[in-house]
Amino acid sequence: MDNPPLAGFLLPENEGPDVTTTTPNTARARLPRGIWVLGFVSMLMDISSEMVHALLPVYLVTVLGASTLTVGFIEGIAEATASITKIFSGALSDWLGRRKLLAAAGYGLAALTKPLFPLAPSVGWLVAARFIDRIGKGIRGAPRDALIADIAPAGLRGASFGLRQSLDTIGAFVGPLVAIGLMWWTADNFTLVFWVAVLPAFLSFGLIAFAVSEPEPDAGKEPAKNPLNTAAMRQLGAVYWRIVAVGIVFTLARFSEAFLILRAQNIGLSVMWVPAVLVLMNVAYALSAYPAGVLSDRINRTGLLALGLVFLAGADLALALLPSLGGLALGVVLWGLHMGLTQGLLSALVADTAPSSLRGTAFGYFNLFTGLALLAASVIAGALWDAYGPTATFLTGLGFALLALVGLLAVGNGLAVEDR
Repeated sequence: MDNPPLAGFLLPENEGPDVTTTTPNTARARLPRGIWVLGFVSMLMDISSEMVHALLPVYLVTVLGASTLTVGFIEGIAEATASITKIFSGALSDWLGRRKLLAAAGYGLAALTKPLFPLAPSVGWLVAARFIDRIGKGIRGAPRDALIADIAPAGLRGASFGLRQSLDTIGAFVGPLVAIGLMWWTADNFTLVFWVAVLPAFLSFGLIAFAVSEPEPDAGKEPAKNPLNTAAMRQLGAVYWRIVAVGIVFTLARFSEAFLILRAQNIGLSVMWVPAVLVLMNVAYALSAYPAGVLSDRINRTGLLALGLVFLAGADLALALLPSLGGLALGVVLWGLHMGLTQGLLSALVADTAPSSLRGTAFGYFNLFTGLALLAASVIAGALWDAYGPTATFLTGLGFALLALVGLLAVGNGLAVEDR
């Protein structure tokens, strides 16, 4: 007898002897070396990126005189650019039957563009630097995620994506910590911080270029001949497209973290300490992502996604109605827990549903549509902030989060799939 939708939140997705369950210790011991290396690649690049991004919104507004709407537009268009690029790089990796070359090329491009940030003399130059940097992210994103799915055993996909997300997120709070220290040491020298961020970016590229081995393709499966045609889209299946729809709604409820930084400045946090917002958020994110991934290999992933939305709703409520350091800290921690409970799990769901020959394309489509949703969410958030202030921005986010939660509860077991 089938489980009712809500029961599926707590029960394993599959029953029977072929299901692999894990505990945190066994998962850590059994994860392939390549998963760890790719995690450290992500960590180093995120140290570099977050050193820049933790300061960029304040730099744009206070030094270059940009509006908050401009910040929202830049953040949204940057992420949308990455997402649009991912569909083509993901499909190309399926067509080639290889992932590492494209992933390394994306990390290399991101490293080469990092010096543009300290050299940029105007908002236009910074937009161009952010744009090119995100193209690099787009080139690497889908092939890297597909490579993780190729390397990870089927019963450890949640743990594998959770580990990569945790290591990535460690970089995301180490970067702002370094930025804080350098801002204190140099008396708010933005340019020097941007220059220091160049080093870990090149280390990341070197690690993926020389320390990651790609598994040989399955001799019994031919590479996809045209991964972007309608037949391939149908082959991805209804459950996959349902996951894409869930991802879109999730992203509409979660606009750019740049607005957390701006909220910190709005309540009076000094410029030197503003990056601490991302440190706190990413500590919560890093501590929750891997355990959530391991747990999702044992129970239905949908229940954890629903809990993540509850945390996001709480974060929006705190950031809207508690304009104090305590309220900011509460909102930021809840925001990070939301990220830990959702981002790796959504990637694992994509890996669960996509045929191995179309995994790059599947991650590409997923990131394309969620990236466009992030563009819309960030522009809306910036416009609301300029017109009505931060309270309206975060209350609108709360509304989207609650709508997403209702939709997810309605889907129920509709995201549960068999291993492929």
